[in-house]
Amino acid sequence: MSEENNCHDRCINYIEFNVADVARAKDFYGRAFGWTYTDYGPDYCSFSDGHMTGGFTALGPVRPGGPLVVLYGENLAEIQAGIEAAGGVIVKPVFDFPGGRRFHFTDPDGYELAVWTAA
Repeated sequence: MSEENNCHDRCINYIEFNVADVARAKDFYGRAFGWTYTDYGPDYCSFSDGHMTGGFTALGPVRPGGPLVVLYGENLAEIQAGIEAAGGVIVKPVFDFPGGRRFHFTDPDGYELAVWTAA
């Protein structure tokens, strides 16, 4: 995830796909669309399509029906409070990952999204 995103506070910034096999996903999207990758071990890589970035992870269950939409946020605590005040539910508290910290929440319809900030 790029640290250049501070000018895009509270915007969709990253899309993460839970996949059964990272290598297979890389092969498919690389061949089909020409995406490029940065590997972070056998279970995670980031991709770029030349415009937007995202990731493939084998660290969680495959979720048919959609990827994880990730928003960027300057102040996680403030954004989390706003989400909770609006009726969202935090389903994964703030945690560290290479490059920053993030949390996951569900909206009132049950869609899971995440918000991250740079380290």
